[in-house]
Amino acid sequence: MRHVLLSGAAEEFGVRMEAMLFAAARNDHVEEVIRPALESGAIVLCDRFIDSSRVYQGVTGNLEADFIEALQRVAIDGVVPDCTLILDLPAEVGLKRARKRGGSDAPDRFEREEIETHEKRREAYLEIAEADPARCHVVNAERSEDAIADEIFKVVEPLVRELGFARASSAESVG
Repeated sequence: MRHVLLSGAAEEFGVRMEAMLFAAARNDHVEEVIRPALESGAIVLCDRFIDSSRVYQGVTGNLEADFIEALQRVAIDGVVPDCTLILDLPAEVGLKRARKRGGSDAPDRFEREEIETHEKRREAYLEIAEADPARCHVVNAERSEDAIADEIFKVVEPLVRELGFARASSAESVG
């Protein structure tokens, strides 16, 4: 389903149908991969989750926030990230990196959009981070890979340590 969405094949059905398809794909991923992993005690890393739909289909797709929130509520069924990292950089820099990373592959349907649309998405992510600072951490991604990795480690390491201790404690009390 994700391939259909990224190829642009679903575009002709409109942004509302696209949002529903993304929600269906997200629900499948939650139920088949994420929830079982969490239930087994694993820490799950996921690129793009609920905020992506808020930004892509909501803000730049001009869909109503209530509609997007209702879709997401059904799609994730209570699975909410403890931490979201937003790697921030100007849209032009991000697109150059995506093209370089893609090599000879053609850009996907989102990468082909206007620079103004990408910059609007960047601003939307930053607004989400500002509205939810307990969950969202903005990382300046214009720096070296080492500097970015160090900052991410400083954000994530205490959470991992806390989760590890909590799981160890609950496992001891159950066992």
